[in-house]
Amino acid sequence: METYLQIENVSKQYGQFTALNNISLAINKGEFVCFLGPSGCGKTTLLRAIAGLDLASSGTIIQDNKETTFLAPEKRDFGIVFQSYALFPNLTVAENIALGLRNQGKDNKTVTDIVNTWLNTIGLPDSGHKYPNQLSGGQQQRIALARALSLSPGLLLLDEPLSALDAKVRSHLREEIRRLQRQLGITTIMVTHDQEEALAMADRIVVMNHGVIEQVGTPQEIYQQPASRFVADFVGSMNFIPASVVSNTQIRVGETLMAKPDDSLARGQRFELGLRPEDLHFLPVGERSDDSFPVQIEDLEFQGTFVRAECKLQGEHNGDAIKVDVPIRELRELSLERGHFHNVNISKKHTHIFQMAQ
Repeated sequence: METYLQIENVSKQYGQFTALNNISLAINKGEFVCFLGPSGCGKTTLLRAIAGLDLASSGTIIQDNKETTFLAPEKRDFGIVFQSYALFPNLTVAENIALGLRNQGKDNKTVTDIVNTWLNTIGLPDSGHKYPNQLSGGQQQRIALARALSLSPGLLLLDEPLSALDAKVRSHLREEIRRLQRQLGITTIMVTHDQEEALAMADRIVVMNHGVIEQVGTPQEIYQQPASRFVADFVGSMNFIPASVVSNTQIRVGETLMAKPDDSLARGQRFELGLRPEDLHFLPVGERSDDSFPVQIEDLEFQGTFVRAECKLQGEHNGDAIKVDVPIRELRELSLERGHFHNVNISKKHTHIFQMAQ
């Protein structure tokens, strides 16, 4: 695959504060990449460094075989869409899209043709004469997208473009952006703090925290093989169950002895079992196995296709609730109720081991 954007050892300091710490990353041509992480993790700073809106303090950025590290934004080849749409309220929709094209020196007929093409592409063919405040948030965001793409940039940058929209519009626009991106084959970087958005849209996700990259991978890799406790906790729902190694073959979870899930664990070691709620299973009443421990059900939350059971580890009075996702068809067979005790079976194949400070 051809590398389109190469980021090498990029750092960004604001006085004593380090917003980006030695970031290196290669993005392929035509790839859709999401920068994902909590507020203040550096994802927007990295996007702005790529755009030249905030110059890197050190390091190198190469776009399409051309070094752009310290170039002014207008000398770079990108289109950008912000969370706030940033449309000119005094210009019509058509004039908003046409502005950049006119600045490029295109003649009136060409500009009109391109504007009409884009209005059709984003499903708003009859809105060219309207003003931004006559449109919904989702429609305004589509216009902002058309304006960015009408200039045929080599790179599309999206800075939390969906976060100001309500859930249904967001979900629809998410599909729309992905479809357009595939159709155009344009290299795209999107900043988001919404893990669901990143999992649904990205070819690869870059998980960031405190100015460094924690993990880069496909949505499946990030979800199924988190590289750190932070990634496991930030992406999706994860149970962290405290445990300790009591012998060469057994561990203790709560007051229960269980088979050791990993040979590399040494006697006396304290660690956490990381398990997704869908990888824990209730055993039928009265049954137990070497890979199970008892819990008490504290709450049952209906989620449509499954019920999420919030449980307490028997013998533990504090600690986080253990979440177990139960498909509806299983629920009927298990007859779960609040207050009941059940054994929960862990799947060794899907168990992650996170070391605890000794």
